[in-house]
Formats: sequence, structure tokens, C-alpha cells
Amino acid sequence: MNTDTDIQLSGPFKATDGSGRAHDIKAIRIFDEGYGVIDVYVDFAAAIDATLYKDKTLIGQVLTRLRGLGYVGPDFGHGDLGLQDKKLIVLEAPEEFNAFAASKGWKDLAAEFDEGDDA
Repeated sequence: MNTDTDIQLSGPFKATDGSGRAHDIKAIRIFDEGYGVIDVYVDFAAAIDATLYKDKTLIGQVLTRLRGLGYVGPDFGHGDLGLQDKKLIVLEAPEEFNAFAASKGWKDLAAEFDEGDDA
């Protein structure tokens, strides 16, 4: 789960899905750098239902956790369906998330290109 390229935003916590099932979440993390859109990885302790990435109740609890850590902005959508896994959901953060991610050490690689563009 944690590698040299990960920034852990949250440690373990419990979240409940729309059907009332409790899930142990191990961590919420992002990669330490990227271009614009940030994928947010939610790691689960046990295998999850393949459609949990669409569960509004569970995603709402993940967002509540992130907002408690300082994120201010709109809700997330789900990430690419090919990224979803049996112990992982991937959410796609809106642009407003970038400032929060940067405060945690994320580097926007696209910003390097913007610096030299004076046109």
C-alpha cells in the first residue's frame, strides 16, 4: 500500500455503505505527483463489492473524512472503472482538491509547463 510515491491523507477508519454494511478502510492516499486530475485511492482491509465505488453513502463518509482533514470543495466522482479493485476504490478529485493535495506534499507536474508560458 505505502510506497515511496504515495502520500497518505488518512489512516484507518470505519465507514458504512448505503445498505448499512460497515467497512474497515485502511487508508486514503494519493500519488505524490501528477498532471492536474488527482486520483484518490481508498484502501479497504477486506474485499468489497464490485459496485461500492458508486455507493453515495460510503463516498460521502470518505469525503467527510477528507473535509475533516482540511479539504474544502465539491464532491468527487468515481475514477476510471479499470482502476477499481477488490480491496480498492479510486475516486477522481475535482480541481479544487489540488490545493489541499499540494498542502500535503503533492506536486503538480503541469505547473512546470505553465511557468514558462508567458503568451
